[in-house]
Amino acid sequence: MSKREYFLRYSLILKRLQKGEATFDEISGYLERESELLDYDLTISKRTFQRDLNEIRDIFQVDIQYDFSRKVYFVSDGNRSEVTGRMLEAFDMFNALNLTDDLSQFIHFEKRKAQGTEHFYGLLHCIKNRLVVRFPYLKFEEDEITKREAEPYALKEFKGRWYLLANDQKDGMLKTFGLDRIQELEITKKKFQWPVGFNANELFRDYFGIISTAEREPEEVVLSFDPFQGKYVKSFPLHESQKVITDNDTETRIRLSVHITYDFVVELLSFGGRVKIISPVSLQKEVRNAYRSALSQYKK
Repeated sequence: MSKREYFLRYSLILKRLQKGEATFDEISGYLERESELLDYDLTISKRTFQRDLNEIRDIFQVDIQYDFSRKVYFVSDGNRSEVTGRMLEAFDMFNALNLTDDLSQFIHFEKRKAQGTEHFYGLLHCIKNRLVVRFPYLKFEEDEITKREAEPYALKEFKGRWYLLANDQKDGMLKTFGLDRIQELEITKKKFQWPVGFNANELFRDYFGIISTAEREPEEVVLSFDPFQGKYVKSFPLHESQKVITDNDTETRIRLSVHITYDFVVELLSFGGRVKIISPVSLQKEVRNAYRSALSQYKK
């Protein structure tokens, strides 16, 4: 059996158990059905299954437990992480792209430049080991490349791009750097002191998009969408604080608590006439001014 088949079996076992608890016979039956669909022999004995559980624990950092009274296997709630989900998504895509040599007639890829993911592993290493990094950086609004030396704290994804959150040693400011604009990465041997109480999840909790230096407190925002757009907003929330407060045939109204930043305003503008800002009034004015500025460009 190839290594690819091993990994495929691990991912299928995880996917089945993420849907809900299951007996060994149910898992075995699921693997048999997938074997026919994928044209691989993924069937296993109970002894092999036990070895697989150890491999899954090592590779995916997921602990699959067994309830002896009900004779079912299940994934511990503490293991349902975003990282595991992304790993499984990536492996699903890898398997799909290996089905055939010529994919052009089946899949249409978005044309885009590299996202800087080649720096991902190196930056994670430096974050975990608290190592200073150096890199040439090209900002969108500038023509010249500048050399940066920074203390890396976290990586953040936003709209298909990855960003590094780091303390720029030049001015001691916390900044975000697009990975796709980092020319090359140099890992130094210089250690830095981790900031006391720093938690990236807490820092980003009230933000939409990448971190802003704007000194504004989170605000309660109420938005009203037409029913059609409301379906998309419900299935793909704008922010983790989003709560649906009205949902009927005429509108979907939501409430969220966020910092009102440039990224957030741009997102609202992308909905056009399908969204109405109920509150705050300051956000209404900001969006109204943006529309006026855009319309002024079309005056004869």
